[in-house]
Amino acid sequence: MPWTRIFSGIVAIALALGMIVMGGWYFTVAIMAIALLGQLEYFRMVKAKGIAPAGKSTLVVSQLLLLSSTLTPNLTDAVFPLAGTFICFYLLFQPKMATIADISTSILGLFYGGWLPSYWIRLRVGLTQVAQAAPQSGDVATAAWNLPFDGYWPAAWDDLGAFPEALKITFIAMACIWAADIGAYTMGRWIGRTRLSEISPKKTVEGAVFGVMGSAIVAVTGAWLLNWHSWPVSGALLGILIGVTSLLGDLTESMMKRDAGIKDSGQLIPGHGGILDRTDSYVFTAPLVYYFITVILPIFPASW
Repeated sequence: MPWTRIFSGIVAIALALGMIVMGGWYFTVAIMAIALLGQLEYFRMVKAKGIAPAGKSTLVVSQLLLLSSTLTPNLTDAVFPLAGTFICFYLLFQPKMATIADISTSILGLFYGGWLPSYWIRLRVGLTQVAQAAPQSGDVATAAWNLPFDGYWPAAWDDLGAFPEALKITFIAMACIWAADIGAYTMGRWIGRTRLSEISPKKTVEGAVFGVMGSAIVAVTGAWLLNWHSWPVSGALLGILIGVTSLLGDLTESMMKRDAGIKDSGQLIPGHGGILDRTDSYVFTAPLVYYFITVILPIFPASW
């Protein structure tokens, strides 16, 4: 493996861990930057197909949507259709008549690069705000943030129980994605024989299975550490869902690149390609994890 790939990978991991731990506006700004760069790559692929989307308008309203995820999280889902309406109005009054492709790719850019990433902010920042407003215990409230701009930094790294709940949940979710990627890549190269899809010829069924298994193992371990209700089942279910969804996110981005006739979405990260090449597994996973934590997990009984 080239040293540039190794070095850029280490830097990316360090930055990712830093933004996850700090949370607050540090996390929000990082997600906004990643979403902006990802959307720029997405619109370059779209324009390579001869389509003329409302790129600048979509970029602006997407950033506003991500901001609302921190400022007014309860209104974020209302911002999404309003932003889509604005984009359609913008295209309606262009000198050149917009096409269905122009409209649909613009709305997809808003959905893919704005609304879906907002769930990472809701998960790491929004759940922290909920815990701070209505804490279940005193230690949760005091640990929610201790830096300016609603940020957090552990006073002691060996005291995991003092970490904010939102931090632990976000880290487990991302660790599941990492485990799925590593498991699929390693085992696919080792024992992979059956091609998974024509969209991405290097992916194998064997690699996908081990990737999902790796995600499930991490999630079950996390569920046990966090003492979730029915942790073997709830953890396994979350891990399987994350493993499958991260794979579908990867294949979706591969499908877009294949249609645009390009190998990588960009060259921003040396040895790794573009932002979308590194974050495609995270896009569809965020809302799934958020609603699992807020809607599905409370349904599980304390024990079976």
